[in-house]
Amino acid sequence: MRVYLGSDHAGFELKKHLLQVLADAGHEVVDIGPFVYDPTDDYPPFCIETGRRVVADNGSLGIVIGGSGNGEQIAANKVDGVRAALAWTVQTATLARQHNDANVLSLGARMYSIDDATEYALAFVNTPFSHDPRHERRIAMVADYEADPEPPQLPAS
Repeated sequence: MRVYLGSDHAGFELKKHLLQVLADAGHEVVDIGPFVYDPTDDYPPFCIETGRRVVADNGSLGIVIGGSGNGEQIAANKVDGVRAALAWTVQTATLARQHNDANVLSLGARMYSIDDATEYALAFVNTPFSHDPRHERRIAMVADYEADPEPPQLPAS
């Protein structure tokens, strides 16, 4: 599987580590940058480009990395067709793929150990979408809203 990785300065070392781990696991990894450490860089260009590459490359996945992962997830989710999920456990990484068909994982390099982050990344890239009809229906509701901002009908109470 092709996996695109982008980060900012806070995620730079974790990104370098994951590039190697994912390559060793047999994935084709693409480094979106940054390519050198710069403590003043900004995450949006790297995260948005990671999302753009994932959307343009059907079947690929992406990982964006920053200090907390929050801003990186927000930036990636601004790209039409990206479903970026923030993970903080193996279970949240796995469920992002199984239930939400997330195509981008966001990690916070300052939030957990490098070993934990590695587990989350591997769980994400190795988990397929379930194709359960209830999950497909929910993803379609979100996609429909993105295409035409008419909100989904609330259930009758």
